[in-house]
Amino acid sequence: MGNYVRFDWAMKRLLRDKANHAVLEGLMTSLLGERFTILNFLESEGNQEDETDKFNRVDMLVENERKELVIIEIQNSRELTYFHRMLYGVSKAVTDYISVGEDYGKVRKVYSVNIVYFSIGQGNDYVYHGKTVFRGLHDSEDILRLSKRQQEIFMGTSPAQGALPREAGDLFPEYYLLRVNGFDQVARTPLDEWISFLKTGDIAPDATAPGLAEARECLRIDRMSVEEYRSYMRHLENLRYQRSALGTSYDDGVQEGRREGRREGLEEGTRKVALNLLSLRVPVATIVQATGLTEEEINGLRSE
Repeated sequence: MGNYVRFDWAMKRLLRDKANHAVLEGLMTSLLGERFTILNFLESEGNQEDETDKFNRVDMLVENERKELVIIEIQNSRELTYFHRMLYGVSKAVTDYISVGEDYGKVRKVYSVNIVYFSIGQGNDYVYHGKTVFRGLHDSEDILRLSKRQQEIFMGTSPAQGALPREAGDLFPEYYLLRVNGFDQVARTPLDEWISFLKTGDIAPDATAPGLAEARECLRIDRMSVEEYRSYMRHLENLRYQRSALGTSYDDGVQEGRREGRREGLEEGTRKVALNLLSLRVPVATIVQATGLTEEEINGLRSE
């Protein structure tokens, strides 16, 4: 075990403390290239603290260097339909917050930052950026831009004299995927240092990326209270338990399906996986992710 707590646990516990905001602010600065100040954490289904959280997600209302309000959503979870989870998370951020109250109505941007520790897609890079771009169908160099009036209305700014209007796609959320396990290079940039920390759980002595100096202090295991330490140990044990349960039950189900050799056999194998996990008291939301069954189907198995 390393000297620092896992980032997924810290993200939901320690980093919500205002005294530790510099850690997440530093990650955002390293990734997006500008400074952000956390104003507050947005309460949602993803900001629960129970061990059986349905989603491992944190939403923040932040202010950038231009005094614009920005919502940043950070996810750290594992499931087959991960891109759907990204879409759902951003949709929730938009519908839950941008229309709530005058301040949220001034939000100019939503970023979805996704920290991924498992195989996802077939890319080779370890950081991906997704952005909406409106290109001409017959001229790919023709990018649709906002008029100056639209920029004043939607972006809340007045373009400088002679400045080019921003792209229409700038209004839409942007996505960042950090494929942590895909990083196997020497850390040369601040973002590299962050990815290295997220992968190894260690902070290099010469790392200077924003937020890592603060992380060296607030994420140290030996600085945790007895209550925090016990909670963290339960978290690690639950992760090990679920990995073992999921792996064993999935293998049992696949083998059952192969023996049957029919679609009905595969369906029966999936049911057996779900029943095994229910018997091990794995949370229903985790079983949904592992099997593809709905909560209603899984709950229906309890009476069989």
